[in-house]
Amino acid sequence: MNFKLSSTSSFSFSKINKLAIPAIISGIAEPLLSITDTAIVGNLKINPTESLAAVGIAGSFITTIIWILSQSRSAISAIISQYFGANRIKEISNLPSQIILINLIISAFIYFITIFFIVEIFELYNAKGLVLDNSVAYYKIRALGLPLTLFTFSIFGVFRGMQNTFWPMIISIIGALLNVGLDFALIFGIEGFIPELQIEGAAWASVISQAVMAILALVFMLKKTPFTLKISFPFHSEIKRLLSLSLNLIIRTIALNIALFLANSYATKYGINYIAAQTIAFQIWLFFAFFIDGYSSVGNIMSGKLLGERDHKSIWNLSKILGKYTIIVSIILGGICFLFYTPIGELFSKDNEVLVLFSGIFWIVIIMQPVNAIAFVFDGIFKGMAEAVILRNTLLFATFIGFVPTLLIGDYFNLKLYAIWMAFTVWMILRGGILIFVFRKKFYK
Repeated sequence: MNFKLSSTSSFSFSKINKLAIPAIISGIAEPLLSITDTAIVGNLKINPTESLAAVGIAGSFITTIIWILSQSRSAISAIISQYFGANRIKEISNLPSQIILINLIISAFIYFITIFFIVEIFELYNAKGLVLDNSVAYYKIRALGLPLTLFTFSIFGVFRGMQNTFWPMIISIIGALLNVGLDFALIFGIEGFIPELQIEGAAWASVISQAVMAILALVFMLKKTPFTLKISFPFHSEIKRLLSLSLNLIIRTIALNIALFLANSYATKYGINYIAAQTIAFQIWLFFAFFIDGYSSVGNIMSGKLLGERDHKSIWNLSKILGKYTIIVSIILGGICFLFYTPIGELFSKDNEVLVLFSGIFWIVIIMQPVNAIAFVFDGIFKGMAEAVILRNTLLFATFIGFVPTLLIGDYFNLKLYAIWMAFTVWMILRGGILIFVFRKKFYK
């Protein structure tokens, strides 16, 4: 499903959604894996709150690593889409295989380093006792999927650069459905066949699903794109630019994850019920983020291609259309959450104290979504144009001038979870506002 776009094309709702809907389905697969783990683990009969807290801490750290390492996906997509738009795709035939090899080596290295220091890492999150033990046990298994996930994301970047979000969607659907089935089978066990593995079962379910997705991604790339995994040397001349893009996006993502680390660290400091409630709220926030990221991916895909065609007017029009669509989608999702405000929390936990804390801050998660939508759209557009330096500087400013001071002030006044979500709100306002300002200066004539 290659989406053809010319400079005279109108960005109709149907055309946008030919790319956006598959990207949304593909994008929400990863948070759905975490949400499924969170919901099922939070309803265990033995130590459910401690298990929920452990999955929240370990899952947050895994998400941090994945976000950092997967920035090459955006870099791959940006470069391939620009060559695609310029009709020069044959010139980069060996580029994907080279960057995938580099990514696999890096992810394997990160896996072994983090496994060695994992206890100390989770102690930085203020985890202790049973929560620390469960976090370590979950991570040691779940982290086996890191190279698999990065491999899959790299191939998804290739497909996006080729203006194709259909096959990543198919792979993600299969992976998500498999993970849900395995969660129930491995967490609770099947009498006479599979023992009850509880939190470790959730981790194994994710790893098996990620392995299946990696195999499918390889098969579809070989069959549906002009690229192969054959490694040839010397390195392509674009490797330097790709690695530079990736490095700037990695620095940006480190800043992003400093905010996420501080949020979880402070929530854990407040108490086990607080980190459990924070885990639920953040998983829902993450689901929203990845859902809206489907439209951000359209910005990534189209802006890169349009830049390759030197069609700046269409990039401006694209930003307006995507901004409108994402605001509408975020309002609809927020309305659904308000409608089912209480039942949503009860899906994740039966602990009354956890539910009270969650209900107290869930409304903030909901009302900030239109702001998030705009920020994510412009994230995608700037990624597609390979403007990694702007994205890096924006995140550094939003994190250290916005998020951190707001969190510290809120903590000083003992606002606890309210402080965390006030900080997130300021963070997203700065992220979106700065990118809009820069974009208007660049393209509004």
